[in-house]
Amino acid sequence: MTATASGEPGGGRPVRPRPVPYDPELEPGLANCRELIERVPLRAGTVLANRAHFAALVPSVEEAIGDRPVGFEHVTAPGPAGAPDVELTVLRPHGNPRDAPGIYAIHGGGMVLGNRCFGVAGLIEDVLRFGAVAATVEYRLAPEHPAPAAAEDCYAGLLWFAGHAAELGVDPARILVGGASAGGGLSAATALMARDRGGPALAGQLLDCPMLDDRNDTVSSRQYDGIGIWDRANNDTAWDALLGADRGTDAVSPYAAPSRAKDLSGLPPAFVSVGAAEVFRDEAVDYASRIWATGGRAELHVWSGGYHGFTGFSADAEVSRAAGAARRSWMRRVLGRTGRSR
Repeated sequence: MTATASGEPGGGRPVRPRPVPYDPELEPGLANCRELIERVPLRAGTVLANRAHFAALVPSVEEAIGDRPVGFEHVTAPGPAGAPDVELTVLRPHGNPRDAPGIYAIHGGGMVLGNRCFGVAGLIEDVLRFGAVAATVEYRLAPEHPAPAAAEDCYAGLLWFAGHAAELGVDPARILVGGASAGGGLSAATALMARDRGGPALAGQLLDCPMLDDRNDTVSSRQYDGIGIWDRANNDTAWDALLGADRGTDAVSPYAAPSRAKDLSGLPPAFVSVGAAEVFRDEAVDYASRIWATGGRAELHVWSGGYHGFTGFSADAEVSRAAGAARRSWMRRVLGRTGRSR
């Protein structure tokens, strides 16, 4: 006999496991995030509407920079074989940086939303904090461009960034790749590609609440089915758009869903950060654990009561400040620069 989601016997969905409660200090930010971003549930028929709404919320690079001492330029890099060129925006602190750390940023948006300006405000802070040169990449979105288009675009952009390190003032030995949500998953995929193809030797991979596993069948994915931000149903929509009929089969490439990689050895040091109260918790923990199992280096943080992307909408909460401090500490250690402590 199967229990329904309401807990009564019948033919409905199985009971949702009891979710981990949210940190009370985070709940106002979660409510604001849902109201601002997820007014319309993400389903196959609402992708375009959500994409347009999301795009309207993202400031331009000029707006994000304001009067801060950061310059930028838009560049075009050769795309993957047989595919269009890839657009990037390069951000540099004023002056003439030399042997600066390099940050290669990949935006989030569930593989179906967003552009390279999403999250650029935080990237500008890192440019100033670490004296870094950064690049943020525009990749093709699903469902119009299914896997492996997004990952291949990200890798092509990395090849350009690393290949132009000298003229950009970047130390090629201190380039890290990073992103949040889909950007975290694509950062993991890009690191796998670089390892497998003999590409740039990355200093690190920053995987913030990463989207790694198309199967969406963990305990944490079931706990946040219909609640929170980026719930299990949204995640299903995104993976279906990216993978189509291949989803859930052995045909899924690790460059599309990095959790599918059978071998996680030989990867750059990973920083894996995730909320305890979100869909991606268990796959993030598993990914870090499997890196450790190969003798690799990973730093894992699971933040109590944290919803998906909590540091963005609840920036002043105590747990968000702790998460930000941990991220900056890891970046200082990996990039070999002290940076500002804030």
